[in-house]
Amino acid sequence: MGVTVDEFLAMLDELPEVRLSHGGEWVGIKVRDKGFGYLWEATETVGLKATIEEQIALVNERPEVFEVQFTAGRFGWVVVHLDKIDADELFELVVEAWCLTAPKQLVEDFEATHPIGQRVQYG
Repeated sequence: MGVTVDEFLAMLDELPEVRLSHGGEWVGIKVRDKGFGYLWEATETVGLKATIEEQIALVNERPEVFEVQFTAGRFGWVVVHLDKIDADELFELVVEAWCLTAPKQLVEDFEATHPIGQRVQYG
């Protein structure tokens, strides 16, 4: 179990129009200039956008893997420890964060050609 930073970055390549913006100690992850994630390479953690309900469930279910980052409006951001999560689960969370942020038509086009839950195998 565990995902490397390089494996995480490879996951982002599967999603349309993802751009990275470097901000010193962190890397912002955006789709069409709207953020849905952050990467902190030094701590091997990722912050991902989620619903507040999902944030609460993840943190309560496995606090050793997830922690509350912050809430903003109807969204609850969650910190994910890459060394404590498997690639399939992380990819699902990344796709969900992207879907919460990307324009509706972009999401529909992606889902029409990439069934959620299916991904390229890494490594």
